[in-house]
Formats: sequence, structure tokens, C-alpha cells
Amino acid sequence: MMRSRLSGIVAMVAMLALVAPASPQNQNPPAQDSSQSSTFTLKVNSDLVLTNIVVRDKKTGAVVKGLTEKDFTITEDGKPQHIASFDFENVDEAAALNEATINAAAPNGVFGAKTGTATTEELRNHRLIVMFFDITSMQPDDLDRAQDAARNYINKQMHPADLVAVVSLDATLSLDQDFTASKDLLLKAVNAYGGTQGSGFGAGATSTSNQVEDASSFSPDESEYNDINTDRELFAIEDISKSLAYLNEKKSLLYFSGGIQRDGIENQASLHAAINASVRANVAIYSVDARGLQAISPLGDATTGNLRGANSFNGAALQNNLDSNFNTQEVMANLSSDTGGKAFFDSNDFSGAFDRIQKDTSAYYVIGYHSTDLRRDGRYRRLSVKINRGDVKLEYRPGYYAPADYQHATKDERERQLEEELASDLPSTDMAVYMQALYFRTGDDRFYVPISLVVPGSQIPFVKGGDRDKATLDIIGQVRDTAGHDIGDIRDTVKLAVDESQQVRQKNVQYTTGFNLPVGKYHVKFVVRENETGRMGSFETDLTVPDLKKVPLKMSSVVLASQRMPAGKKQDSPLVRDGQQLVPNLPHVFRQDQHMYLLYEVYDPAHATGAKAVDAAGTQTAGSAPAPKPDKNAPAPVRVMTSIEFLSGSAKAFETPLVQATQLNEPTRDAVAFQFDVPLDSLKPGTYICQINVIDDAGGTFTFPRTAVLIRPAPSATPAPAAPGASGASGK
Repeated sequence: MMRSRLSGIVAMVAMLALVAPASPQNQNPPAQDSSQSSTFTLKVNSDLVLTNIVVRDKKTGAVVKGLTEKDFTITEDGKPQHIASFDFENVDEAAALNEATINAAAPNGVFGAKTGTATTEELRNHRLIVMFFDITSMQPDDLDRAQDAARNYINKQMHPADLVAVVSLDATLSLDQDFTASKDLLLKAVNAYGGTQGSGFGAGATSTSNQVEDASSFSPDESEYNDINTDRELFAIEDISKSLAYLNEKKSLLYFSGGIQRDGIENQASLHAAINASVRANVAIYSVDARGLQAISPLGDATTGNLRGANSFNGAALQNNLDSNFNTQEVMANLSSDTGGKAFFDSNDFSGAFDRIQKDTSAYYVIGYHSTDLRRDGRYRRLSVKINRGDVKLEYRPGYYAPADYQHATKDERERQLEEELASDLPSTDMAVYMQALYFRTGDDRFYVPISLVVPGSQIPFVKGGDRDKATLDIIGQVRDTAGHDIGDIRDTVKLAVDESQQVRQKNVQYTTGFNLPVGKYHVKFVVRENETGRMGSFETDLTVPDLKKVPLKMSSVVLASQRMPAGKKQDSPLVRDGQQLVPNLPHVFRQDQHMYLLYEVYDPAHATGAKAVDAAGTQTAGSAPAPKPDKNAPAPVRVMTSIEFLSGSAKAFETPLVQATQLNEPTRDAVAFQFDVPLDSLKPGTYICQINVIDDAGGTFTFPRTAVLIRPAPSATPAPAAPGASGASGK
């Protein structure tokens, strides 16, 4: 699925680099060294397949009780399966609950909290029913019919053993009432839906009304619009099912909808995901078309314009409307049939849906088994249940979709995996990912925030391709403000193809991108996936873009780098200087044979005045002619001085010469940019405090930011040659 970007927020892909390790012994950033680990992880496929079976007498239709697991034989695709769990649920034996309401307030989302007052034993033999109102797909009349049916059930059909929850999908997925036996609470939740909520197209509904089409008239293409809304509705069903997975009992989802429009295979991945989640959570879906009984006219209804052409006379228009109505019901029918429920269409009496749920869940057997087919290919597997009696008939769902591993996942399913991982509250730790965010001012209250990600090359399974090592990485990231709004995101696929001589497995792969952000506080999360095995890693952190107006000396982040590379077309990044782009060194670990490149900017420096201005323009010395008076119309010079110190303990180990700036070198940002190139061969291996001394002499302000750095020995005794023009510390 495509990810949206708000206007004004620009995501810029800057570069991908191979970063040499700090030393041969430390191939990964210091936070973790997985390449040296001697442990291993053993993963066991323990997916339990649950199926509910209703056994009825062929003559009377009564439920047959008293059977044991020895009476059942279950096969999957014709292969016998060993029954691992067996249970019988009977609402006639339901015990009264100590509390009328289970988990009346669930602050963590739909059924998200597992701290309800009812225990598993107390829930035994109860019906668990979820009434789900898909308001986005219903017109006001549809919603009224669904509410009337729900009220009729609560007042007249609800049994003491029924525990009911109410969920709705409008602007968001909302748990309006958790499981309860209180009719008053349920009526309050159902009555809260106003007639104006089901506003069809105005509320982002799926286009499901009868459409009159003719080749001679223009018809707008709503397929992409419908695809997005269909995915949203299916995602809601998936979320509800996952939230119910911790309850072992059979759950019934009564789904009121105005129809779902699917466009070919565009929504296939989300449909399979919704069905799989429901099957694994033991949820049966009972779909109800809230539009009720419809009279489909070849001329269309009042929502369409006048029909032109011959289609109203040759039957084409009527067939088109019939097909459109069928298509909006097909997905609902699939949801019901594949989860063991039933769909109810073309009727204004919805009470039959509640009767069927109560009938299907009054008494049933629950059988669980671990499939002998360990393949995770995502294919449909057919179930067959037999019993050693000939006078009964069985009711159960016919099969399920097997789990799919990464290799068997489709393109849409892989994209959904990234989206779900980005939205997950739990971090992914299969692959180590490290992140650093910096900031540079670009305008009034606007900052460019470069973000660097590092993945150890040892954790990327490169594949041989001729004389090159190849791999691809999927990267997805998001920036949210304090209110949780998505204000910037990025989605990128990076292809790696490196020479064998580069020994990429002993280096780190670094990716840099950036966002333009205003002053404020944000939450940043990135997910990286390698596309050979599908392993993912994530990193998230809070980010503050400071308000420099409140700071005496306004300064950017300090960039420490050990590598530069051609900038290419990315000449507008603050990290680019003289056609070379700095590659930030995230762990601040360097080698003696490397150079340390430093970059930072000072904004709005004060201008020299009075005597200082004269001194800046020139000074008079003995025996020389008087210095010319400064031009009053010329801009007053700035006077910013800076140097770099390396401290070992309390002793100064090294200091660069003092650099003084007397004019702006980044006038578009009203900034003085400083660069330093420091060879490290004269420093002994060890830990240092790198102190950046910055003094605005004209303004009388100063700052001394510090950061820790580690210098490792060079890999050989012979020092590496210095870079051209960098035989000593330099700055500009």
C-alpha cells in the first residue's frame, strides 16, 4: 500500500554507504556484537488449529452430547491428524458470573486489556457475541435497520448465557462496550449511533449503491478509492479477531455492513489476513447486509442520473446493477463461509442471524490439533471430520489458510508485514538496527533532520551473483507528533551489489535519509527488513527539534564522521561540503589510521561594533600609515572562534589551531559553517572526550559541547597515508 506524505514535509533519500568497522575485533556497533555470539535460537512451529463441531441428530436436529475425542476422526487434506485438545461447551450449564460486566473499560483498544473480572472458567459455556457496526459502509437507513435488529435481540432474544460486546468502525475502530450481560449497557452503546453517522460517501464509505453505466456517458473510476476502504474494513475485522485470540471459547462476530466492494485481487491479501486471524482466534463471522431487501431497477435508483443509450432496453443496465450488488456481497459471503459462520442477505428481518448464532453456539465440541504439514505456504487446507455413528450430521468449517512464511508471501502480504511492524508497539529484534538523528536549521523555525540507520553487514545474508555480493533491504519509517499524527514518512527499497573484495560482511551498511520538520517534539520509528529470509529489525526514539530562539548561542548538531563519499545530486543537504557528503559515525568509534571529520553550524552570530569593528577592519602599527576608516555601508563583520580539544581524563591530549570566522559562509541560512579534518595517527588508542569550543566574541556568548569518542589501534603497524591536503588538523 502506498504511504501518504503531507505537503510541506519532504523526505529526502540521501545515501547508502558501507562503513568500515572500528577494528577487526569489533565488526558491529558497540551496543551489540551478534557476530561473536555463541548462542542459537531454536524455533518450533506450535500453531494449534481449532475447529468447532456441532453434532446433530439427523431426525430431530437435537445436539448430540456425551461424545469423546475417540469418537472423532479429523483429517487435513486427506491426512489424519492427532487430536491435541478436546472440549465440549454447553450454554445450559453456564454459571452465573460474579460481575455483570467483563472488563467494562478497555483503554488499550478493542478487547486489548486482559485484566477483566471474569476468569476462563467463568466464561466457560457462555456465548461470546460481538456486534460489529461498519458505519463507514452504511447509509442512514441501513444503520437504522441494524440498530433496530440489535435492540430487538437485546430486549427479546438475549439469553442469560449471552455475553455481548459492541464495536463500531467510523473514523476509527472503537470498542463501545466490552463483553457484558447488562442489557442497559448494551442498549446505551447501540443507541449512541446517530442516523447522520452512516453518511455513505461523505464518511468515506465504499461505493456500493446501484450504478447505471452506459458506454456513451462518463463514469468516474472509484476502484482505488474502494480498494482503500475495503482494506480498512478487513483490517478492522482482523484487529478484532486478534484481540479475541486469548479467549479459547468460540466467538461469534455479527457483522452489520452496507456491502464491501472488492476490485479483483487488489484486496486479496487483506481478505486472507482477516480470515486467517478469525480462524486462529476461533471467531465465526455472521455477515448481515444491512441494506435489506432491495428492488434493483434497470434505470437505477434516485442516486443516479438519467440513463442514456440502449442499455436500459437490452438488459445490460439491469445486469450491471445485479453484478454490482453481487460483488458487494461476495466478500461478506467469503468471510462467513471460510470462518464457519453464515451470511444473511436480501431480507429486512435480521432476527434470523441472532437465532443462528444462538443455535450454533448452544452446544458444540472444540477440537484442536497440530498440523502434520509444517509447510508455511499460505495455501488453503481442507478439513474433514468424521464420527463413528451414522445417525448424526456434522457442522464445521471446511478449512483454513495455512500460515505463510516470508518466501511464500505475496508482494502485498510483504508490504503489510512492514506496515504492521511499523504500527506495532513491540520492537522487532531479529536484526540489529541503530539510528542517529541530527538537526540543521534551514529557515525560521524549520530544520532539516538527517537520520542515519546502521545495520551490521554480518546480519545481512548476501547472495553470490557472479563476482558480486547482492542483497536488498526494505526500509520504512515514520515521524509522528505528540498527538500521534503522521507528519512524515518514507518507504524505500535498497539494492546492494558490492565486490567480494569489499568484505561487506565485516562492515556496516549505513542508510541516510532526512525530513524537514518544524520546531517541536516527535516520535521516530524505522523498520528495516532484509529480503532473503524476511528478518526485520526496528528502532524508535523520541526526537526534539529545539527552539533556538531561546538559546544564547544558536548551534546545530555536531557531525562526527570517518568517511566521505561523492554527494551526487544531493547537493542541497547540509551534510554536503565541496561535493562530498559526510557519513555520520554513529558509535563514535574511530581507528588511528582514519581521519575524523567534524561539521557544525552557528546561526545568527552577533556582528562586531565599535572598537571591535575597527579592529576587524584593520589595526594601526608603529611606522605604518593610518588604517583606512571602515566603510559605514559595509556589513559589520562577525567574530566567531572555534577549536577542537581531545581530553584524556583531566589532561588535554590534543587541540586543533583556533579558527576564526569573520563573515557568513552560509548566507541563505544566516550561518557560519565550520569543518575540521583531524588525522588521528598522533593520538594513542583509548577513550577521549571530544570538546568543541565555540565562542561568539562579538555577542559575548559561548558553548562547549562534549561527546565521547573511542580510538582503536590501526590494523597494522604501518600508519595509513594521510588524505591529500590533510597532513595536519585543519578547519574552515
